[in-house]
Amino acid sequence: MTSRTVTLLDVARAAGVSKSTVSDALQGSGRVAEATRDRVRAVAEELGYRPNSAARRLRRASTGAVGLHLPATATRLDYYMNLAFGAVERAQEDGLDMVLLAPSGAAGGRIASRVDGVLVIDPEAGDSAVPGLLDAGVPVVTGERYLGPSAGPSAAVVCDNAASLTALLDHVTERGARRPAVLAPSGSSAWATALRATARSWGLAHGVEVALRTVPFAATPAEAEETTRALLTADPAVDAVICAPDGSAPGVLRAATALGREVGTMGGGGGTGGSNGRGGGTPPEPGTIARSGTPPEPGTIARPGPGLLVAACVDGPATRGAEPPVTAVDLRPAAYGRACAELLCDILADRAAPDTVRRHAWSLETRASTGSPG
Repeated sequence: MTSRTVTLLDVARAAGVSKSTVSDALQGSGRVAEATRDRVRAVAEELGYRPNSAARRLRRASTGAVGLHLPATATRLDYYMNLAFGAVERAQEDGLDMVLLAPSGAAGGRIASRVDGVLVIDPEAGDSAVPGLLDAGVPVVTGERYLGPSAGPSAAVVCDNAASLTALLDHVTERGARRPAVLAPSGSSAWATALRATARSWGLAHGVEVALRTVPFAATPAEAEETTRALLTADPAVDAVICAPDGSAPGVLRAATALGREVGTMGGGGGTGGSNGRGGGTPPEPGTIARSGTPPEPGTIARPGPGLLVAACVDGPATRGAEPPVTAVDLRPAAYGRACAELLCDILADRAAPDTVRRHAWSLETRASTGSPG
């Protein structure tokens, strides 16, 4: 039997399932057991079945749009705005509009009638909207893997988040840190889960106790400052703080300054908040001197304490424009959004399978906050 004559019905008969099950298995939709999907795909490949994309478009009228589901906290984070712009730009290249889906989600059937496919970015296992999106009957691409239960496979674009935090921990250690801390995000996304697990596993592998503190997924600078002040007060031996949430690193810098910790150097320093690691600084004004590691009372002067290295898991305006500029992982959000939209476009155009997984690269940008050249 040649590929020209093979139909869904032929595959269904050979696999011993219904025609609709074959359709769902090959499109990655519906409630089909994974073993059945694998068997149907193997039979289809053996018979040489090729989907008729034109007929598929006729059977299901195209809406000319794809949906984008972002975390509920995304509207105030620079990372997600850049990601969304990149996704919109790439979708438009294939003639598709991008529809921003409400964080609360909607019934799968309603979504399927509005869009041809869906992008779900950083899906939380506890997000009640995600299961309906994944089972809406249209192709789905997730930005990072979904760790919750799913009715069927979806495509994904993933970063090696364990490797990025490992690179940061290795970097601050190479710069002299011996007691690093990580402000890791809460939540059940793949990113948050990987960072918390990596902080623990890196410490075990290196025989170093990493001071792990959990902060909100979208922690504000004020929340990061409060957590860092409490951390450094309780554990003055901490000599490096890696802050995960986008845009929150300036709060770590403010806490360091308030406690007399010179950012960007491992030695004691003169003044607070210096970034060149040379010491010196301005001498304290007459007044009461507070010991390093203790929050100074109003009207007191913090004695210059040991240095502190600061880094971030997400690069952006807040890290690049800080004083000193903060070493960070550049996740290239606009390019990431493009990659997610490109995979969805490829699936819709039958250029990629509905369970394809692609990798997205990141880079480490070293700056003065870790004593590195900007």
